[in-house]
Amino acid sequence: MTGSSTSSRKVLSKIASNRLQKELVEWQVNPPSGFVHNVTDNLQRWVIEVYGAQGTIYANEKYQLQVDFPEHYPMEAPQVIFLQPAPLHPHIYSNGHICLDILYDSWSPAMTVSSVCMSIVSMLSSATVKERPEDNDRYVKNCKKSPKETRWWFHDDKV
Repeated sequence: MTGSSTSSRKVLSKIASNRLQKELVEWQVNPPSGFVHNVTDNLQRWVIEVYGAQGTIYANEKYQLQVDFPEHYPMEAPQVIFLQPAPLHPHIYSNGHICLDILYDSWSPAMTVSSVCMSIVSMLSSATVKERPEDNDRYVKNCKKSPKETRWWFHDDKV
C-alpha cells in the first residue's frame, strides 16, 4: 500500500496546505495521546504510529496509519489506511482498509488528523475480539486500491 505514487496526485491547494501546516504545528504542540507522527518533508502523506490503549486487547501493540491528503482537504476526507500488518479488528480489512464512517460519508471539514486518530483508537479500544470482518476475503479480492472507491455500508455501531 505504500507504493502508490504521490507524483500522480494533484498538488495540495493553498487552503489544504495552510490547514495541514496549522494541524502539524498543533500536533507538535499538543499531540494526541497514543500517537506519534514522524515529520517528513511530504506534507501530503503522513505516517503515524498508533499505540494500543492500555486496558484494551490492543495494549502494548503498535501499528502504523498512512494518511494521504487530497488536493481539496479539508473539504474532502483524507485517505486513511493501516500499513501492514493491519490490526485484527472487525472493521479493519487485511489490506489495511478501515470501515469507519467519518473517513467517508460522515466526514466534516471541522475534523482534523488528531480527531480522526482519536476515533480510530476509540474504535480499536471498543473491540472485544481480534478478528477480521466477515467479508474480508471477498472484499480484499475485489476492492479497488483506494478505500475511498468503496461503497461502504455502515451498520455496526457497537465497535
